Amino acid sequence: MRLVSIASGSSGNCIYVGTDTTHILIDAGISTKRIEEGLAGLGIKGSELSGILITHEHSDHIGGLRVFSKRYEIPIYTTKETFEGILGSRSVGGLPDGLHREIFPDEAFSIGDMEITPFSIEHDAANPCAFRVDAGGSSAAVVTDLGNYSQYTINHLLGLDAILLEANHDIRMLETGPYPYYLKRRIMGNSGHLSNDSAGQLLGEILHDGFKKVLLGHLSKENNYADLAYETVRLEINSVGNGYLGTDFDIAVADRNRMSEIIDI
Repeated sequence: MRLVSIASGSSGNCIYVGTDTTHILIDAGISTKRIEEGLAGLGIKGSELSGILITHEHSDHIGGLRVFSKRYEIPIYTTKETFEGILGSRSVGGLPDGLHREIFPDEAFSIGDMEITPFSIEHDAANPCAFRVDAGGSSAAVVTDLGNYSQYTINHLLGLDAILLEANHDIRMLETGPYPYYLKRRIMGNSGHLSNDSAGQLLGEILHDGFKKVLLGHLSKENNYADLAYETVRLEINSVGNGYLGTDFDIAVADRNRMSEIIDI
C-alpha cells in the first residue's frame, strides 16, 4: 500500500492511498488539474480511481470535487449529512447523479482490496469522518480537522503502519496573530483544529515499534510553519513518557503545494 499527500493545508487537501489494484483519494479540495498532475506523478490516470472519500463538506476538502467527478464519474463515499452539505455548498454547485455511496462511522466497507473504516471526529461540520485503510496486512490513516481527540480516536489508530495527522497551528502564534477573536476561538475549540502540541500528544498514545512513517498535515499558512510543527511534535512525543522519543520515528511535514514522498507501507 502507498500513501501520498498530493496537497495538505488550510487552502486545499487531497491524499492518495492505493495498492497495486485499487486507488482512492481522500478529499478533493484542489483543482482537477492539480489532482491529475499528482496522480500522473504516481503513474495513475483519473479514470483508474476506484473511489473518492470525503471527510467533510468544507471548501478546502471539496473545492475540486464537482469538476473532477464530472470528468471521471468516480464514486463518492461520504456520510449522508456530509453529502447534503456538499450539495448545498456554493463552491461545488451540484454533482452528477448516482455517484454517492453512503457510509456510516464505525462501519467498515470495502473498495477493491482495501477495507476502509470511517470514524467520527470532532469538527464543526455536519457529520465528519477520518479514515483508516487496511490492505494486505498494512494499515494507514488520514486524520485531520479534529479539535480534540479521545480514547475512541486512539482506539481507531492502534496498530498503524503510517498516519497523516493534522498539526494545524502553533497555539502561541494563533493567540498573538491577526485572526479575529471569534476565529481564534473556533480553531482552538473542541470542534476546531488540532494544534502541534496535541498532535504530538496523540502520537505518543499510538506509536509503537513497527510504526513506519508519520506525515504531519493540514498546517495553517498563517499560524504555523513546517519546522515549528516538526520540532513541537517531537518534543511532545518525548514528554508523553511511553518510552519513545520523537527521534525514534520517521516524521515529515506535508507541503500545501507539493506532493509528499511516496510512503510505502
